[in-house]
Amino acid sequence: MPQTLKDLQPQALWKHFSDLCAIPHVSKNEGKAVEFVKSFAATQGLDCTVDSVGNVIIRKPASPGMEDRAGVVLQAHLDMVPQKNSDVQHDFEKDPVRAYIDGDWVRARGTTLGADNGIGVAAALAALEMKDVKHGALEVLLTIEEEAGMTGARGLEAGVLTGKIFINLDSEEEGELYIGCAGAINFETALPYKSQPVCKLSCEAYELSLTGLKGGHSGLDINLGRGNANKLMNRFLWDASRTLGLRVSSINGGNMRNAIPREAFATVLVPKTKIDEFQKHVADFLATVSAELAGVETQINFSARPVEYPETVMEKHCQDKCLNLVYALPNGVIRMIAAKPDVVETSTNMAIVRSNGETLEIMCMLRSSVDTAKDDLVASMTSTCELAEAPVKLSGSYSGWKPDFDSPILKTMNEVHQKLYGKPAEVKIIHAGLECAIFGKNYPNMDYISFGPTIMHPHSPDEKVNIQSVANFWEFLVETLKTI
Repeated sequence: MPQTLKDLQPQALWKHFSDLCAIPHVSKNEGKAVEFVKSFAATQGLDCTVDSVGNVIIRKPASPGMEDRAGVVLQAHLDMVPQKNSDVQHDFEKDPVRAYIDGDWVRARGTTLGADNGIGVAAALAALEMKDVKHGALEVLLTIEEEAGMTGARGLEAGVLTGKIFINLDSEEEGELYIGCAGAINFETALPYKSQPVCKLSCEAYELSLTGLKGGHSGLDINLGRGNANKLMNRFLWDASRTLGLRVSSINGGNMRNAIPREAFATVLVPKTKIDEFQKHVADFLATVSAELAGVETQINFSARPVEYPETVMEKHCQDKCLNLVYALPNGVIRMIAAKPDVVETSTNMAIVRSNGETLEIMCMLRSSVDTAKDDLVASMTSTCELAEAPVKLSGSYSGWKPDFDSPILKTMNEVHQKLYGKPAEVKIIHAGLECAIFGKNYPNMDYISFGPTIMHPHSPDEKVNIQSVANFWEFLVETLKTI
C-alpha cells in the first residue's frame, strides 16, 4: 500500500503535486510556486518566461518526426482557495498543505487540498518531463490569481502563445469533456450605518457561532441545496431582533468570493429579561435548520456563548435596514437551462457579509451562461440595494465560454476516450468560471476544451481527489497528446 503521495501512480504527476502542497500558493501569494516552476523548467532545459502579470509560460519542442502536428497549450492555474475549519490552526501564506491518503482519495487535514488546480499543474509539468512519448510542440501556461478574479487570464497578451489547440486541465469530473462555461460578475455593496454605546445594565453580550456547514464551490455546488452561513445567521438575527429585542454589534461570515460560506459569527446583546427565551430560541433555530437541511447538512452547529461587552451596537433603525437588505438579496439557483434542466443557467452566492462599525459589506458572485440573464440579475439586486440606499460596485465581469459542438479537439478526445474506455466521454457545459472564457478574447481561433480528474467539494476543507481518476486523467492526457 502506498504510504505517501509520491508512492502513488503515476509517480511523475504525484511527485509534483506533493511538492506543490509543500509550497504556500494561495491567490495573490503564488511567488514561491512561480519560483518552483521556474526551477523545474531550468532542470529540464526548457524555455521559460514570466509575463508582465506573473503567468509562467514553458515551451517544449515537438518530438522528432512530430513537427508537423498542431501545437498544444496545456493550461492550469497556480493558486488555490484558502479555506479551513475554524478549529484548525493553519496559515495559508506560510504553512504547507497537510495532504494524506484516505482509502481511494487524497485529502488535507482540516483545509482545502488544492487539487483544484494543483493536479492540473502537476500533470502539465509531468507532460513536459516525458521522454518516451512522442508529441507535437507543447506550451504550458500556468496562470495566477484564477480564484481571485482571473487576473492572470485577463492579463495574458495576444501573440504570446503559438499553439492551435488549448487544453484546460481544471475540470473536476473524470470522463467528462467541457466545451462551455458560465460567465460571472462580482456584486458588492456597503450599507453605511450608525452605532451607539452599549447599555451594560440592561443586557448581556453573546457571540453567536454558526459552523459545520459543507460550503463548497459557488458554481459547481450551488444546486446541491447546501446551507449558506450568511443567510442562515441573518435569518436568526432578523427574527430575534423582532421577538426578543436582540441588538447586533457585529457580523462576520465567509471569506472567499467563489466559495459558499460555511461559517458565520455575530456579537449580539440580549435583554437580561430575555436570556432564557434567547437560549431556547438558539436551540429551536438549530433544530429547525437541521430539519430543513436534513440529508444535505449533517453537522450544523449553532451556539451562543457569553463574551465581553462590545463598545457599540448598531442603531435600531440601521440594524433593521442591514438585516432587511441581507434577507432581501437572493441566494442560490435562479434558473436552470431549459434545454438542459440538470445544468444551472443563472445563480448568485452571498459569499461575504461583514460589519466594521461603520458599514455592512456584502459580496456576492453572480454566474450565468446567458449574459442578458446575468445583467437582469444585476439589475434586480441593484434595485434592492437602492431601496436600502446602499451603493453598488460591480467588478470582474466576463462572458461565458460559448460551446463548439463541432470542435476538432472534442472529436479527437472522444475517439481517444472510446479507444481507452470503450465509450465516448460525456460532453458538458459547466456552471463555473473556466479561464477559456477569457482567453478566447485574445486567442479567438484556438480550439478549446477542458477536462480533469474527479475532485469533490472544491473550495471547502472537505475537498478530496480520487486517486484512480487521476491515473485515468493522466492516461487520457498522454494518449491525447500522442494522437493529436
